[in-house]
Amino acid sequence: MKKWHYISINIYWFGIAFMWNGLHPIILPALLLNYVPENLKNTYLGGMTFVGLILAMLIQPLAGALSDRTRTRWGMRRPWMVAGTLFSMLFLGLMAYAGGLWGIVVAYLLLQFASNVAHGPAQGLIPDLIPTERRGLASGIKNLFDMGGLVVTSLVAGQLMGRDNPVRAFVIIILVLGFSAFFTIFTTPEEPLTKDTNTDEEFRWQDLLTLNRHRYPDYFRLLLSRFLILLGIYAVQGFAQYFIRDYLRVPNAAEVTGNLMATIGLALILLVFPAGILSDKLGRKRLNMIAGGMASLGIFLLIFVHDITMLYAVGAIIGMATGIFLSVNWALATDLIPQTEGGKYLGLSNFATAGASASSRLAGPLIDGINALAPGAFLGYPVLFLLAAGISLVGALLMRRVNEHPLGTLKNQPN
Repeated sequence: MKKWHYISINIYWFGIAFMWNGLHPIILPALLLNYVPENLKNTYLGGMTFVGLILAMLIQPLAGALSDRTRTRWGMRRPWMVAGTLFSMLFLGLMAYAGGLWGIVVAYLLLQFASNVAHGPAQGLIPDLIPTERRGLASGIKNLFDMGGLVVTSLVAGQLMGRDNPVRAFVIIILVLGFSAFFTIFTTPEEPLTKDTNTDEEFRWQDLLTLNRHRYPDYFRLLLSRFLILLGIYAVQGFAQYFIRDYLRVPNAAEVTGNLMATIGLALILLVFPAGILSDKLGRKRLNMIAGGMASLGIFLLIFVHDITMLYAVGAIIGMATGIFLSVNWALATDLIPQTEGGKYLGLSNFATAGASASSRLAGPLIDGINALAPGAFLGYPVLFLLAAGISLVGALLMRRVNEHPLGTLKNQPN
């Protein structure tokens, strides 16, 4: 495989990161303020995104597993990516012109479905095409594009987003997503496969839903640790704009939220690529634990933030921790899965990722409820940060139970 393919197969992740990091922390919170009661905004935002992310948890691993068994002249993964991307672009357009709460909700849920039809199979490209000993590098490049998408969308989404006219922001997202996805699709060197292509096993629908946690226990321990660490991080991200608006009393909250996300993203970029390379030499587990501890510390420090400068400084700490974690955690996951079922097992990682993000949205009613106890004090946000810091710390400590296999020693085993 040529060196430039390490880049081309990962450009897709820039578009995905650009879309979701623009929608979740910046565009949707600002848009919903037009249609929901002020004192229930966290509840509405949390409820809508909770349902959407639960849908993502179900669709992504199923699509990944189905792609493992797909045999076409265009390969296993790309047909799914084409269909999912085209429908994602359609539903983004519907959301832009929804004009009401229920229109936004329906378009958002359809977008989650379509996006994850593409996302699940796309995760199989690295284990399909990259040698085991080079996956730390490939994962670092993947996360570099992830974070690049976060930074760019953070800088432009707040500027483009008007509460009364979100169309410009959605048009840019559609263009970026379409370009990045189809660049990867047209340049990925997947081999043509047909129904006659030999496989290790006969196709059984039961295999799509069978996950052997007893044979791969370290992978499932890794998922639990990942879930807890990301739960704390996503709890901060999900309600950041309302925290900035209410607690810090900043009038241009969407723009400041974008700047905060950009600060986090820049800190991520500084470490995500070298962390992936370093993990190939020093091991993944140790860096995962350090990153989880740093994330917990950064979240805890948010309790003491009272101005924008402090906010950006603490955001940088969280960003550095997240950059290390995402890079080496993904690389460790690719070491611990059966290689012939990469789509299914890496799609399962979405139960940790989207599951953490979805669960964090349940904090919405908690924030609104605590805020209502002392109107104007907005104490729900410090309580959230305290809980989130504790949860991430537990996740970091659980990483100790993951046994790190030497690179290339995990073989495919029958279910």
